[in-house]
Amino acid sequence: MVNPDTVLYDSVTASRSGKDEEKPKFGIGQKVKLIKEIVNDGTYPHSPIGTLMMPQGAVGYIKSIGEFLQVIRVYEVHFLGVEEAPVEIVGCRENELEALEDYRDEVEEELEYMRKHREEHYKKD
Repeated sequence: MVNPDTVLYDSVTASRSGKDEEKPKFGIGQKVKLIKEIVNDGTYPHSPIGTLMMPQGAVGYIKSIGEFLQVIRVYEVHFLGVEEAPVEIVGCRENELEALEDYRDEVEEELEYMRKHREEHYKKD
């Protein structure tokens, strides 16, 4: 049974549901903290609507980035060691997360290293 006093986050009609920025705010593998608790809005079928899915302050890592309705960016975040949560992986919006570390694009760093190496190695005198 659903508690009628439970306030649910409606990602479709919420004030921040417009088209997200062109580039994601967070990157895959980045450590983040949840700044708002996440409750089941009906998208998780194994718990009643209104169930606490992840408490505020939980720390996790961005696992993947996707889109909902082609306009709402959703981060799949893997939260570790949160005993009171029924799941470890939760979909989050940008306004629900805070970065705990700067993002490093390791693939881009490796490509830049390889470019520099090639330039130095194949330099013609």
